[in-house]
Order: sequence, then C-alpha cells, then structure tokens
Amino acid sequence: MKKPPSYWHEAKKILSKRDPVLRKIIKKYNKGFLTTKNKPFLSLCRTIVGQQISVKAADSIWIKFEKKCKNKINPKTILKLSSRTLKSAGLSRQKVSYLKNIAKNFNNKSFDIKKLKTMKDMEAINYITQMKGLGIWSAQMFLMFNLNRGDIYPMADIGLLRAISINYKTSYPPSKRFLNKISNLHLGYRTVLTWYMWRSIDPVDVEY
Repeated sequence: MKKPPSYWHEAKKILSKRDPVLRKIIKKYNKGFLTTKNKPFLSLCRTIVGQQISVKAADSIWIKFEKKCKNKINPKTILKLSSRTLKSAGLSRQKVSYLKNIAKNFNNKSFDIKKLKTMKDMEAINYITQMKGLGIWSAQMFLMFNLNRGDIYPMADIGLLRAISINYKTSYPPSKRFLNKISNLHLGYRTVLTWYMWRSIDPVDVEY
C-alpha cells in the first residue's frame, strides 16, 4: 500500500496554519499525497517525456512509450530500440536523443544515483543537470518524486504557475516578486505546496 512521505502530515498542519488559501485546498484533497517512485531510471525517462507538454499529452505519449518498451523501461531496452521506433510513440527527435543519452549513462554507470542521496538539493540538481537532456525542471521533478525531497519549488513549471495564478487571484504568469512571496510563505515544505497546487487544477495526480 502506498504511503505519503514522512514529512507530509506535519507539513499539511504547518502550511494550513500559515496559508488560508492552501488550507482550503488541503481540506478538499485531504486523502491525496505525493507518491514516491523507487525506480530512478524510469523517473528520469518520465520527466523527459513530460518536458514542455501538458500532463494529458505526456500521459498519452507515456502509454505508447511503455508499449514500445514492452513495459520493460530500462537502459538496455532503450538502447536496443531504434530511434524510429521511439519516435513512433510521439516523441520528438530531441527527446529520443535525450532518452538514449540517459540510458547510455546508466548503462555504463557514469551516472551514480547513490551519490545523490547524500547531496543537498542544489548540489543534486547541479549533478543531474550535467546529463544532456535534463534541465533544472527535470532535476526538480526527480528530487520530488524519486528522492522524496520536501522543499522543492519548480518555479518554471507551467502547471504550478497556472495554479498559483488561479488560487491566489494574481496575474498569469505570476510576477517574480509574487512567486518569491509564496515561496517564503511555504519555505521548508514547498514540495507539498506544489503538489496541492497541481492537484487543485488537475483531476489526475501528477507523477514522475
């Protein structure tokens, strides 16, 4: 049975006291929580598929991608499949090259996942983004969904920006000043804020 991250219940209590807007959203989606993945390679593939497209579009491509991989999403499978086969799942040429590159890095062990566990958030983001195809957003998704970090604030995430704009009744995209204000208000638990913001505008839980 899936369980929430260890910080989840405490964060909900603290943030509900700090922020009346978020308190209402937490109450509405009280049973939901961020689900942590324990398959690093699969998580990184998922973030690449989801780059710069809607959650709905990403889910559709992901289903086709899984079929092409015969549900065996691992470095060897990705390296064996031709670029043409991967493109036929709806992936761009660029995303195919990123997936191949990550598969190669995992396969030859030049990317060491164990190192990340002892790194601080910014250090881990810098390490992940050294790999071609993985920018700051992808690294942040990995820290949230795979490394279970509780204070990630992906300021470039379209869904987060849209949700902040709607819930806090501010301009879209919100100003840098406003984003910093929201960031400071939820400091320490910004992963929880982000998850509830996504949940407030999307009927499906976001997963990477």
